Amino acid sequence: MMRTNRAGDLRAEHIGSEVALCGWVHTRRDHGGVIFIDLRDVAGLVQVVLDPGVLPLAEELRSEFCIRVEGEVKARKEGTVNPKLGTGEVEVGAGSVEILSRSETPPFQLDEYHETDEQLRLKYRYLDLRRDSMQRNLKLRHELISAIRRFFDGEGFYEIETPMLTRATPEGARDYLVPSRVHPGRFYALPQSPQLFKQLLMVAGFDRYYQIVRCFRDEDLRADRQPDFTQLDMEMSFVDQEDVLEVTERMFKSVWKEVMGVELADFPRIPYSESMERYGSDKPDIRYGLELTDLDEVFAATEARVFRSVLDDGGAIKAITVPGQGGLPRKQLDAIVDDAKALGAGGLVWVTLSSEGLRSPMDKFFSDAERKGLVETAAASEGDLVLIVADKRKNVVYKVLGGLRTRLAERFGHVPAYEPENPDYWKFAWIVDFPWFDWNEDEARWDPIHHPFTGVVEDTAPFLETDPEKVISKSYDITLNGWELASGSIRIHDRDMQSRVFKALGISDEEANEKFGFLLDAFKFGAPPHGGIAPGIDRIVALAAGETNIREVIAFPKTQTAFDPLTGAPSTVDEAQLKILHLRSTAPSPDQES
Repeated sequence: MMRTNRAGDLRAEHIGSEVALCGWVHTRRDHGGVIFIDLRDVAGLVQVVLDPGVLPLAEELRSEFCIRVEGEVKARKEGTVNPKLGTGEVEVGAGSVEILSRSETPPFQLDEYHETDEQLRLKYRYLDLRRDSMQRNLKLRHELISAIRRFFDGEGFYEIETPMLTRATPEGARDYLVPSRVHPGRFYALPQSPQLFKQLLMVAGFDRYYQIVRCFRDEDLRADRQPDFTQLDMEMSFVDQEDVLEVTERMFKSVWKEVMGVELADFPRIPYSESMERYGSDKPDIRYGLELTDLDEVFAATEARVFRSVLDDGGAIKAITVPGQGGLPRKQLDAIVDDAKALGAGGLVWVTLSSEGLRSPMDKFFSDAERKGLVETAAASEGDLVLIVADKRKNVVYKVLGGLRTRLAERFGHVPAYEPENPDYWKFAWIVDFPWFDWNEDEARWDPIHHPFTGVVEDTAPFLETDPEKVISKSYDITLNGWELASGSIRIHDRDMQSRVFKALGISDEEANEKFGFLLDAFKFGAPPHGGIAPGIDRIVALAAGETNIREVIAFPKTQTAFDPLTGAPSTVDEAQLKILHLRSTAPSPDQES
């Protein structure tokens, strides 16, 4: 080995030892005849003292030079101890120094945090990853995944790999397709999840399976999405919903205790309908209030035309109360109205309460009883702001107020600051009792809220053919601080029930057999009841690290346009490669596009 120790591991017990260290020059300070450098490696920093009179090479050292140092570990002089560093009690007196490789001036500073263009960071990701925050995040990622593996190994699960080249299946997003050279005109799909394979593993008798797996979805990117991502995939046989929830919750508690040093409280169970009514979302952040209130009864006899028409059409009128924001200037109120419209509202009614009374553009249309009822029902006090959305489509009301709730909580300081050691900071929740179907207005059809292999609550199964809106699924989500971490369900394991669901989705027997015949055939041979869940590793790590974007916990992520500035992917390929794959591109060349 070129080194005896890692730089960041040196402590007081090493004083007097001769060591060899390798790493990068983090900072360099010339103190008139003595040069101090902070030597950095994956374990951390240590101060190295060099005498340029003895070591002429010391004069050449610059930031990010990769070097090897030999010397004695010494105690720092009194008054120079650095309590912020693990190595802060010691320093290394260099007896020799070797430059392993030199560095040009980096395109951005690495020794401390500076706002840097993301494209530049990703283009030079290998440099960005040298920064302390990125090293810390990827170490945390490793620790969390290792703890997850230890938990499932201890619970008798088998980690089994499933194929990366498979066939397209409906998982709610577009597939990434891979052309086959040996089967002209045919394509593999990269898996959106191992869903069908893990169900087949249950049929095969491996009744406790898990996998840390890469998945791929060709969808528009957000802060919590990447085209290729990592998830914890888990499936169990001979279980009901409670069994899956119990094991999953225990896993999170175990991992948080081991890695974060936190004892988590029990996770509340919130029915989907309650989550939408209270928070306007099925992934609520329950660390703060700003809950929705129902104003239907307050305005049941209203003569205000906009509210009257909504109620007559079977719609909803709901509000959120923002404490202490009743004094906002009109410009900021108008900006909130614009936010509501951007979220899909036709409009938004604001009401402010002050010592002078209630103020609102709609005030002249309110009766005294409606004013009184509004204040009482919305639990509003002097100095508060009430925001009202009315729409004949309840889902629009939920979406708008749920979105405003999140934005205003961030804007007005309701979201707690990152406190990883505080158990109350981590608000996990189960969302249960989802509807099976969701009405797709654009295509006038019923779509699955989760996926077409989700089990059906038996008492609601008769409605599959007659009233899909009443069908309840055996599905469940787990959320943390406003992020969806995972979806799961008890699966359909009966061929006849799976066929009924396919028909309810408008999938014919011929199409079902063509796409899923292998699964339906497997159900002929004693398929056990089974279910599972698939938490997103990237999201788990991002939340644990206090990051707001999963790109900060992925070694080599893509941009929001699914582009990789480091490698230039996706890139064009030459005609010879396309010919081998029996393909021809109709897209304009990059030169033509520019």
